[in-house]
Amino acid sequence: MEQICKRVFVIGLDGAGNFIKDTPTPHIHELLQQGAMTYQAQTAFPSISAQCWGSMFHGVDPDQHQLNNSVASDTRYPEDNDYPSFMKLVRQQWPDAKIAAFSEWSPINYGIIEQSCNFVDLSVRDPELAQASADYIRNNPDLTLMYIHFGDPDYTGHEFGYGEHVPEYLAKITEIDGYVGVVLDAIKEAGLLEDSLIIITSDHGGGGDHPRDHGSNHPSDMTVFWGCHGPAVLSGTTITDAVSLKDTAHVVTYALGIDPCPRWTGKVPNGIFNR
Repeated sequence: MEQICKRVFVIGLDGAGNFIKDTPTPHIHELLQQGAMTYQAQTAFPSISAQCWGSMFHGVDPDQHQLNNSVASDTRYPEDNDYPSFMKLVRQQWPDAKIAAFSEWSPINYGIIEQSCNFVDLSVRDPELAQASADYIRNNPDLTLMYIHFGDPDYTGHEFGYGEHVPEYLAKITEIDGYVGVVLDAIKEAGLLEDSLIIITSDHGGGGDHPRDHGSNHPSDMTVFWGCHGPAVLSGTTITDAVSLKDTAHVVTYALGIDPCPRWTGKVPNGIFNR
């Protein structure tokens, strides 16, 4: 397979759903409006963090990868599972590659991503995580893959409620957009923007069946934004093909020229790349 970029960044906003459309997010929108994006991507069911991030990393639905919040928090994803993460495939392809996961929610680092990926990991609160991510990027411009996770939108949704009618929740998403801007500035300053694929998305929304919760199949819980920017991405594209969060694994491996796991059930959505 042809490799179309040198590296991939995946940035996740926990609990943000597709509500970036309802509050100012200038950094995210400036990037994705020059790439390809949709507000109508669908996450995994049940729409809960470990199930959803697990599907994003491992390319299958929760009934296959078997992750939930308890499993992710208390155990580690088994190395002999049939559904390796995209991080594991990258590590197998390039044993010496620089791979990192900076996740506010620490179970992503030790319970969802396989430890054999041998990656640099960090788990701190969002403001510190943004700066640490930026520092890592500036100091390691030869990195191959980095995942960055911001957790505060979900915490704010649980406290105040989710949705376009909740000012505290929308304000938090706007705040997180500023942290994304810190990361994007580092990517630009390191000279990495033009040959990197940057994916930005969320694991789930909220406020569907319960104003301050998520997990149901209600559209407010299940619908998330998904977008990317980088080489061969069709600029200014609104993705009309159906997009699932689990498609992320296929997109990452496609961009890096790696064969996907044949047991993954996602795809590379049509209308993203020009080759």
